[in-house]
Amino acid sequence: MPTVTSRFDGILFDMDGTLVDSTDGVVGAWELFAEKYPGLDVTQVLSSSHGVRTVENLRLHCGITDPDELEREARRFEDAIVAESKKNGRHGIVALPGVVEIMKEIGPLHKSPNPRWAICTSATKSYASAALEAAGIPVPDVFVVSEDVEKGKPEPDPYLLGAKRCGLDPARCLVVEDAPAGVRSGKAAGCKTLALITSHTREQIDEAQPDYVVPNLSRVTMKAVENGIEVTIQTD
Repeated sequence: MPTVTSRFDGILFDMDGTLVDSTDGVVGAWELFAEKYPGLDVTQVLSSSHGVRTVENLRLHCGITDPDELEREARRFEDAIVAESKKNGRHGIVALPGVVEIMKEIGPLHKSPNPRWAICTSATKSYASAALEAAGIPVPDVFVVSEDVEKGKPEPDPYLLGAKRCGLDPARCLVVEDAPAGVRSGKAAGCKTLALITSHTREQIDEAQPDYVVPNLSRVTMKAVENGIEVTIQTD
């Protein structure tokens, strides 16, 4: 199996579908919301909502337009992800394959004043913090969440802000993503992109044209080197 090894100044991770698996909770939350919004097609929503901010999904799929109502319902939805993730035999919010091993190597490098990795997520701070805690992943000092940007993925804003807060050149950063919208966001920010096939098909991911593609992070190793992180990717 061929490998590619590169050094980056920093790593910018997405969260859901990249570091954590919250699928059970997301399904449960949409099923809960379908009780209030009867026209909601949960199967259709699940096929298109991943990687998009909750407020934008609720605006599109539930028809909510009032900004205050959107914020209230977004908080209720994300609280429901955590609550629903363990109901009815669901397995909860867990770290995805390879994540624990990577965090053993680079986990401490998230700390200021010179952080080498960050999380840039479409989730709110409240939910993202709870999800990381549930999965046993540290909350990094640079933690870009939905509330931090006016334009979410696929716009470049989340990853540009993540690189800026780390004090790094986006062109020297690797974005790790599982959603086509996130890959496009990272590319638009000028970063290299590594895509995981955890939530979308290979065809959907390939359309976004990431630089590297692997099934999940078990095919990737990361280790600290001088002024950066060395990344080795086992490619198909």
